[in-house]
Amino acid sequence: MRLSTRRIGAIFRKELREYRRNRSVVAGMAILPLVYIIQPLVAVFALASSASSSLAHEHVLLYMLGIPALVPVFVAAYAVVGERQQGTLEPALTTPITREEFLLGKALAALVPSLGVAYAVYAIFLGLVLRFAQPSVASALIQGPDLIAQVLFTPLIATWSIWVGIAISARSSDARVAQQLGVLASVPPVLVTVLIALNVIEATLALAIGLAVVLLALDGLGWWVTSGMFDRERLITGHRSA
Repeated sequence: MRLSTRRIGAIFRKELREYRRNRSVVAGMAILPLVYIIQPLVAVFALASSASSSLAHEHVLLYMLGIPALVPVFVAAYAVVGERQQGTLEPALTTPITREEFLLGKALAALVPSLGVAYAVYAIFLGLVLRFAQPSVASALIQGPDLIAQVLFTPLIATWSIWVGIAISARSSDARVAQQLGVLASVPPVLVTVLIALNVIEATLALAIGLAVVLLALDGLGWWVTSGMFDRERLITGHRSA
């Protein structure tokens, strides 16, 4: 299968323009992660220096990997059904663009701002911890392996959430319902990150490698499944193709 980068880029740019016009999507992407970090920040600021010894054996900051699982939902779940409600989907689908190119353009347009938000909020979180937490607590919290995990796993988790969100969007008739279902579908990865952060699941190198391999496979599978579910004729005419 040969993909056209020009057509993918056209969808990508069109989506970014649409995000700028749709303030509710942008607001959801910005507000949710900020709310998400309030409770852990309050808890960290309240910790005494004596807590640093126990924190050194935990991976609390991995809690932040829940952000790339949740943030893309607002964009991805809107990607197809939102455009369909606005009446702009049919003109796009009647062009020579393939469904794979169309979906890749949508996915990339959701991934880029999601990564920007996730990394920016993580940087803000670290800056606040360094500024306001006890120095020994900040040193115990900010560990090299956790920083590497955040950088590497953020795009893997975000990509999975995006394919789930787009798949839901392609089968939904209402953008708000699609976003709500997308949030529910994002709960499992958020739960796993929380369990690892709380040391319920022990964070090891083997676990990290295993999860990375699984996420890579799921990301590829997500594109394949979403492409198979994408019924072009149904989306244009409202009727399922034969």
